[in-house]
Amino acid sequence: MSKGSGQGSSEQVREVALEKYVQPALRAGKKQFSVPVKDLIRDLVSQGFPRGNTPQVCTALRKKEFLRAHGIEIEAVDGPPSKMSTTVVFRYRVASSDVRPGTSRPESENEQTDLSSETPEQWAHRMTGKLYGLMKDEMAAFGGGEAFLRWVRSEDEDEAA
Repeated sequence: MSKGSGQGSSEQVREVALEKYVQPALRAGKKQFSVPVKDLIRDLVSQGFPRGNTPQVCTALRKKEFLRAHGIEIEAVDGPPSKMSTTVVFRYRVASSDVRPGTSRPESENEQTDLSSETPEQWAHRMTGKLYGLMKDEMAAFGGGEAFLRWVRSEDEDEAA
């Protein structure tokens, strides 16, 4: 794939999502908020974005760098199994309370959380929660668990051939 106008369009998707949905939610102090793809596409088309690029919009809203840069996580993706439709709604949550609204920087860059008082049980719960969330998002990106497994198996079949 070339890095042409498609990448610029994806960046436009993220900029509009940031301006219309993410920043207002963070400024309002919300811990959770939603981005309906249909509404975002309407906003994009009014700015000259080509119609019919729903998969690009859905993919752009999942980009890990976008999520990390704004201190948010995907909580759920509602919609059809493909997760590539105008009926999709991305549900986000604030990932870290030390990220200031509208920025990607913590309040105190040198501040570290005190994990020395964390029990082994709390540590295990925190770590498995992160893994669960990671796999949930990855599987959702492929359209669910079965589609993810088909993708994994197709890689094995390609190497065997």
